[in-house]
Amino acid sequence: MTEDSGLKENIVCPFCGCLCDDIGISVEGNKITENKNGCSISQARFLNHHDDRLPMDSPLKDLVKRAAEIIVKSKRLLIYGLSSTENDAHREAYKIAEEVGGVVDNTSSVCHGPTILGSQESGEPIAALAETRHRADLIIYWGSNPQFAHPRHMSRYTRAPGLYIKDGKKDRQIWVVDVRKTISAGVADRFIKITSGSDLEVISALRAIARGRILEVDSVGGLSVGELTELVEAMKSAKYGVLFFGLGLTQSKGRHRNIDAAIRLIQDMNHFTKWGMMPMRGHYNVAGANKTSTWQTGYPYAVDYARGYPRYQPGEYTAVDMLVRGEPDVVLNIAADPAAHFPRGAVKHLASVPVINLDPKRNMTSLLAKVNIQTAIAGIECDGAATRMDGLPLYLKKVVDPPEGILPDRDVLRMIYEEVRRLKK
Repeated sequence: MTEDSGLKENIVCPFCGCLCDDIGISVEGNKITENKNGCSISQARFLNHHDDRLPMDSPLKDLVKRAAEIIVKSKRLLIYGLSSTENDAHREAYKIAEEVGGVVDNTSSVCHGPTILGSQESGEPIAALAETRHRADLIIYWGSNPQFAHPRHMSRYTRAPGLYIKDGKKDRQIWVVDVRKTISAGVADRFIKITSGSDLEVISALRAIARGRILEVDSVGGLSVGELTELVEAMKSAKYGVLFFGLGLTQSKGRHRNIDAAIRLIQDMNHFTKWGMMPMRGHYNVAGANKTSTWQTGYPYAVDYARGYPRYQPGEYTAVDMLVRGEPDVVLNIAADPAAHFPRGAVKHLASVPVINLDPKRNMTSLLAKVNIQTAIAGIECDGAATRMDGLPLYLKKVVDPPEGILPDRDVLRMIYEEVRRLKK
């Protein structure tokens, strides 16, 4: 049961990778009445948590048994999602995958998978959000629109004053590099427009100039050599710089090569001054899904247990690729909505196989699922742990009770795992 009604402070918001931890939630009679400090998306997340809940056509015990029976009969189980639930639920999902020799993949495979591949090749010069706020005098958002996707990122970390940055407007420069002028570019100090698909060329040109090379061209990616040289000199002159990057860099032409080049650019800059970089992670615990997968399996996503031990191969064991090839015969979807976001070929196969869907609310995937199980919302109706975009683990507090009979993902998955083991005997 939750604590008595009243104001609950320092609540972590379970929406985006910022995991804002300064939310104040007022509760009266197990009902959330106010959200202080939260952005508009956070407001909706908390105040409307009870709306549009996923219906269940049978008691939980029967749904768990039905799900386990489907999983036991599967030859190629795909477990997908995990980015909008807490870390303990991940553990139970990995146990199911290992028990039946299935594949487990998380949503990073369709967003920041290239970030992980680039980091595996070139390292991870990561910064911290608190360090950014207190020390950074030059911020670059590359292929990212934080004002839209992470509404409080700028106000909390890059415009807010810090210990060594007394005025976030006067003492800090914010640049936005993108192919079009976004709302974030509109509030930045400088907008740098590049040609679509030219990220790798522009980053490579910046690296060459930083190393003293002479470019035998007039422009790269829509920027003159003079402009590129000016950018490099400004980056070298910064006392502390941070590069934030989003899907505009990971999902455009070049993909993980873009990230590899960006990492090496930051490493080059560290010969002159202090620079770090950080991916703008979307779902609130997609970074956590990568962490827990690495802890449990040795690999961050796209893990196959078919041979009884974990194997890693992006492009072969990633959800979209498997579905397009028609491999999975059962899909266990946890806290994600692949039917709404996957390409047509993947959704076509998804609709042709039994889908077991765990989620608090209705979504496109629930419309085609054979088994729907409503679960509690982590960070609102149950506690847990999640990982912020800079790798910091934070504790998610429970603020209200879930609907009667509704359990957290971790408990439902544990029940499914135990039933699978019983049926296999």
